[in-house]
Amino acid sequence: MTEIAESAVLVERRGAIMIITINRPEARNAVNQAVHIGMGEALEAAEHDPAIRAVIVTGAGDQAFCAGADLKALARGEDLRPADPVRRAWGFAGFVEHPIGKPIIAAVNGFALGGGTEIALASDIVIAADAVNFGLPEVKRGIYAGAGGAIRLARQLPPKIAMEYLLTGEPFSADRALALGLVNRVVPAAELLPTALAIAEQIAGNAPLSVQASKRIAMGIANGTIAAEQPAWEISRAEGAALFQSEDAKEGPRAFAEKRAPVWQAR
Repeated sequence: MTEIAESAVLVERRGAIMIITINRPEARNAVNQAVHIGMGEALEAAEHDPAIRAVIVTGAGDQAFCAGADLKALARGEDLRPADPVRRAWGFAGFVEHPIGKPIIAAVNGFALGGGTEIALASDIVIAADAVNFGLPEVKRGIYAGAGGAIRLARQLPPKIAMEYLLTGEPFSADRALALGLVNRVVPAAELLPTALAIAEQIAGNAPLSVQASKRIAMGIANGTIAAEQPAWEISRAEGAALFQSEDAKEGPRAFAEKRAPVWQAR
């Protein structure tokens, strides 16, 4: 891992558990290329280390789990993904198209908007601090929930509820997410990491090969992909390729960076 990626993503090992922390609190833990590389390489390390039996993903600080894509970096013309095709195939944040056999617990410490919610959707278990908000506000920015949100939200929530949140871009609370089954537990912030660690340790106490086989079967993971999701990813990529050529897709991040209301043209 490069020095930049190491500073953007912190990796800690506590016995059989790996804790991966997005470490850009000054940017609300928004995802840039360094985060993508750091997260993806940490998952690879966890998957191939037999001593690691569970993974926890969280964010630095107490304000944000992950604010999604770094829109300011996008407005500057930066590519949030690495050029290397293998790393690029890991998907947003090196995470959302990077299924591994080791169980992943998202410890959502602060608001999780856009890509932050998509990281939670791609995790196996989600523990949220009680003040957290989730949401997919991409439609408010001229873009779309292309990191799995448009695919997974309607599969993990009742479809009509999912469509409301997907199309309005409005946030919803941790308690609402708990009621809808999107998160497993909501706890006070001080209890977040201890709760995630307790669940990870419970998992780690089980037979590791059995745990990993169970996850792969449940999720349909084979050869590092989830085959059942591939048609939806193909549709998502095709829609995204067209959308990102539009004037509105340029206007959204630009307006965000300039702290003004966007002016949509539907073209």
